[in-house]
Amino acid sequence: MNAAALRAAAQARYPAFLARLAELVEIDCGSRQVAGLRQVAARFSGYAADAGLDVTVVPIHDDTAVPLGDAVVARLSGRGTRRILLAAHLDTVFPPGTAAARPLTVDGATGRAYGPGVCDDKGGLLAGLAAIETLLALRADGFGELALVATPDEEIGSIGSRPLLAGLAEQADAILCLECARDNGDLVSARKGVADVEIDLHGRAAHAGIEPERGANAALAAAHLTVALQRLTGVNVGVLQAGTRPNVVADRARLVVDVRAAEPAAYEAALADITRLAGSPLVDGVTATVRVVAPTPPWSGGPGTAALLRAAEQVGGELGLTVTHAATGGCADANLLAESGVAVLDGLGPVGGGDHGPDEWLDLDSVVPRVALLAGLIDRIS
Repeated sequence: MNAAALRAAAQARYPAFLARLAELVEIDCGSRQVAGLRQVAARFSGYAADAGLDVTVVPIHDDTAVPLGDAVVARLSGRGTRRILLAAHLDTVFPPGTAAARPLTVDGATGRAYGPGVCDDKGGLLAGLAAIETLLALRADGFGELALVATPDEEIGSIGSRPLLAGLAEQADAILCLECARDNGDLVSARKGVADVEIDLHGRAAHAGIEPERGANAALAAAHLTVALQRLTGVNVGVLQAGTRPNVVADRARLVVDVRAAEPAAYEAALADITRLAGSPLVDGVTATVRVVAPTPPWSGGPGTAALLRAAEQVGGELGLTVTHAATGGCADANLLAESGVAVLDGLGPVGGGDHGPDEWLDLDSVVPRVALLAGLIDRIS
């Protein structure tokens, strides 16, 4: 594909990208904010349908049938055979009212846009659609099918979207994830595995002054367990709650533990160690229940990722763009999609940073070159 034509077609999509970005950022759509998430899904569905894609809206629920919002799956058929999946998400981490307090703003001096979700992941989502529109403008339809999925629950571990993602991954020959590039421009070639582990300790209440010996102190057990867990590699006790009153032996306590590991063996070992330590008799009469929430195994790249990186480097070279990559400690849907065994590459949105904070930003000057890179990569691997 001619690099100049690719850049020009991507540049032509920039005004629509920026207008859509402002529209999506103005909607509160934190995880579990179902009304806002459905509104964002409806708007994105409209953008995709206007581009000529076949759009399906899929209601997403958690394991207790509570609605989480809608996923959008937009498909485009080509004349080739290879099926390529693009993956992004609709939800943010911000509470209601954030969109009104921080609508999209652009700093002309730096070329940065600011607003909730501007980088994570509105910028990546819209860059994916812009890349497809770029290919359509160039009549570059050598793929068999492009599918773009946008889910409403990535920030809470894709607890309802996992079956949808697994099914789409099984149909794909390559998967390109649209989380934004790191703040230095790196693509993402590996991600640590992550799990939240909830530990509830059950003791026995008693009067702390008159007959403390009749109690079983869950707070004391939680303290011992916290010290033991913090000795494990990649484990952090982030929440510790216990008791009700100072004159009562605590009959309950709760820990929420973050687990992260780059390799599958270390990830499984950490989860096993947590279960073993929680089951140890740290205080007589105190028992524990352990629940692993949204376990997301490590994605360590591999030959398929390396091949996608080589293709991205080739396309980048033709565009005059140096392509670099890195592993990161945060997990994303790339981890789940990689379980299919299909080659995965992430960080293919524009450059951004400050995720999950009040200064989240997107480098607008990176939008056109990164859309061109993504479109060229799709064409190359088709």
